[in-house]
Amino acid sequence: MKIDPVSLSNPPAARATEPISSEAVDRRTLPATIADRLREMIIEGELAAGTRLNERALCDRLQVSRTPLREAFRLLSADGLVRMQPNRGAHVVALSEKDIRESFEVMGVLEALSGELACQHITDQEIAEIQALTFEMQACHARRNLSSYYHVNRAIHDRINAAGHNELLSQVYTNINLRLQNLRFRSNLNSEKWDKAMREHLEMADALASRDGPRLAQILRQHLRRKGEAVLENLKLAAADAGGASGTADAPDAPDAAGEP
Repeated sequence: MKIDPVSLSNPPAARATEPISSEAVDRRTLPATIADRLREMIIEGELAAGTRLNERALCDRLQVSRTPLREAFRLLSADGLVRMQPNRGAHVVALSEKDIRESFEVMGVLEALSGELACQHITDQEIAEIQALTFEMQACHARRNLSSYYHVNRAIHDRINAAGHNELLSQVYTNINLRLQNLRFRSNLNSEKWDKAMREHLEMADALASRDGPRLAQILRQHLRRKGEAVLENLKLAAADAGGASGTADAPDAPDAAGEP
């Protein structure tokens, strides 16, 4: 069963579309603030893969000038989320099937390593914080609030990575994860897969509390494998739907039994 995204409450997305007050933001941080808003819009699918970023429309919407907006584009380009081309403007990056598969394979290894290191170095306070976030995520899941669920989910994965206390791992993890955020968000649009993901997060919290590194690594590796499979499945379904719609629109009327059009 597919979850109707329209029925989900979505407060973070609403905040992402609010105008940015340049008076309340230091000029040095304004491009970063704009980049954060655009990043959320990309993650939640409001700016879809391949979309051209219309400068005038975004300036009007966020109530900012073109100079900090273009600097925000450059920040997102460095993250691998936006591609800037001479005379063609900026576009949201669209990953190929090969890119997606390889990225999730690498991400699964990084998540597993994060889990193992976290179980070696995590403090009781950090465990308590992740458990509290897991309970909060359960509440979002029960309300079928995908947007809020995803934001808490992302915080949990980030906290596990940070608990490994390995700066190089965190840098590599963040760089690759930025490319996958919108895909990880949309992988839960299927109700059955979302329920499974929630159960896996409860298992993660239990393994972390027990400081069972091998078990947590296995859960995280499996969790990312399922995410990647869901994303590729959604990609194929979208391509099939697009092809079917195109074929229906372009095909001539079928002939009747007598061969007349």
